[in-house]
Amino acid sequence: MAKKVRVAIVGCGGIANQKHMPSLAKFPERAEMVAFCDIIPERAEKAKADYGTADAKVYTDYKEMLADKSIEIDVVHVCTPNVAHCPITVAAFEAGKHVMCEKPMAHCTADAQKMIDAWKKSGKKFTIGYQNRFRDDTQTLHASCESGELGEIYMAKAHALRRRAVPTWGVFPNKSLQGGGPLIDIGTHALDITLWMMDNYEPESVSGQVFYKLGRDEHGPEGNVFGPWDPKTFEVEDSAFGLVKMKNGAVIYLEASWALNVLKSMEASTTLCGTRAGAEIHHGGSYPEDELIYNTVEHNQLMEKIISPAGKVDFFEGGAAAEAVREQDQWLDAILNDKDPLVKPEQAFVVTQILEGIYKSAESGKEVFF
Repeated sequence: MAKKVRVAIVGCGGIANQKHMPSLAKFPERAEMVAFCDIIPERAEKAKADYGTADAKVYTDYKEMLADKSIEIDVVHVCTPNVAHCPITVAAFEAGKHVMCEKPMAHCTADAQKMIDAWKKSGKKFTIGYQNRFRDDTQTLHASCESGELGEIYMAKAHALRRRAVPTWGVFPNKSLQGGGPLIDIGTHALDITLWMMDNYEPESVSGQVFYKLGRDEHGPEGNVFGPWDPKTFEVEDSAFGLVKMKNGAVIYLEASWALNVLKSMEASTTLCGTRAGAEIHHGGSYPEDELIYNTVEHNQLMEKIISPAGKVDFFEGGAAAEAVREQDQWLDAILNDKDPLVKPEQAFVVTQILEGIYKSAESGKEVFF
């Protein structure tokens, strides 16, 4: 492979501009963006102008891009709506490329399995864009979990609650393109962090419920952070809740909402209860600064230990945040030095499996077994 990783961006919309491209641009000695693909050619042209090499090429069809022998591509970043993740990822692997795909891995387990199969057959690197693992608070808590400071974690909560912060851009409320609403959009981050902390990827069953309340109510859009949405075109759920039972008996409660009448809101956050201690991460929403709080017992007294705030990080204000830059740093390192990426495909597959299980349980009214 050339000294520099030659990157193709497929989907030049919000997440590509807010996260992938500015983060890759931080490593000009190791990466260069040589191809940009979007169904809206103007977006691809702008991405090329802002981030591309002088000879970078623009496409409106990813298949044409992958078939173009005049350009050398090492890795494809898939930054499209959820339902397109699978076909683009599979095609990239079949063309012999490494792949970073945005979260969630796929909108359904069947597609996620196709991606896993194509990856294993290709021998290439594969990761999913769960950048919240790279925050200071999550890295610190994960180190505590790895060292056994919390003991056996047998109960956890994955938090992804917004009071009124429905995204009003892109295709977020479009079920045919996204596959779902806040559960698959932000619930996926909270669940990924929680499973990673527990190091437990063996779910046994899930029960869930989803709600179509505020999203379709004529008064729902009032007070929304990103301005009003149209209840008539709001196709996805506005809230979803699930209880996951793991094979070892542990349980995880997952809560996800873009709009919920709740006082305390947070996302990409987790609560862990272990046999030796507990811990909570509060990120986003009601928390302008990240909080990591340990709870334990010392000298027969209940104690709380607080890590210095790392600062709130988000992708709505623009620019590449610290965790996004760290994510690209380790991804480039994995490609150039033949290492495993931090976010492994098998782990992301289980997240998709559980999320789909919650949707299926809500539809059937029954517990779903894996």
